[in-house]
Amino acid sequence: MLVKIKNYLSNNTGILIRLDDIAENMNWELMDRSEALFNKFNIKPVIGVIPKNQDKDLLSYPKKDNFWDLIRNWQSKGWEVSMHGHTHVYDTETNKKDYFGYGGRSEFFGHPLNVQKERIQSGLRKFKDENIEIKSFFAPNHTYDFNTFNALKESGINEVIDGYGLMPYEENEIKFIPQLFYKVYALPFGIQSTQIHLNYWKEEDFETFENFVEKNHEEIISYDDAIKKVSNKIEFKLLNSITKNLLRAKRTFSNFKS
Repeated sequence: MLVKIKNYLSNNTGILIRLDDIAENMNWELMDRSEALFNKFNIKPVIGVIPKNQDKDLLSYPKKDNFWDLIRNWQSKGWEVSMHGHTHVYDTETNKKDYFGYGGRSEFFGHPLNVQKERIQSGLRKFKDENIEIKSFFAPNHTYDFNTFNALKESGINEVIDGYGLMPYEENEIKFIPQLFYKVYALPFGIQSTQIHLNYWKEEDFETFENFVEKNHEEIISYDDAIKKVSNKIEFKLLNSITKNLLRAKRTFSNFKS
């Protein structure tokens, strides 16, 4: 019995490394060091690539002239290249009416279906021009509405690296891999993705991440490993629902205190 429990936990526990805001202009020193770290432990992360970056904050970082060559190379090594928005420029306010209730500004929420679809397809055209295959997506600032998901599906994408829960799940014909925390944690159970913004890290942040990877590299999984775990089993749906309610309550309480 103990062996079965141990195997069950092992088969349903893993960390997917997700890096946000990958663009021509970014903190390339830490990106280069991250690549060396991933190579050392044979880690295949998700990189959220902004296809047509116009974010003024990001544009202030150094530019890599061979950026798209790097992306093609990383994809050839098994890294998951995910579409991270379109231009990464926010132009609507969600007022916490977005799909996950995060709140804040958005690049997609609130726009008509045709506008969101054109933004998604414009980004996909850029990837196609660069000979890069895209099958997954996550929006800047975690903000979506039903038009976002419909635009994605109509554009051939039904996998999103976002959401609540301890296990990947399917909802509204979209497969979700949950992203729960702003810091990197190793949970004792569940499949989750990280949220890493190298552009805003200091040296101590990278050292903390490096130590985490060295300690937990055996629990770090690939995107393909994670998406295979999509399930709507009753026990997983219950766990996901509990997790969702707890995190939303924590977020509401934190906002109330502040």
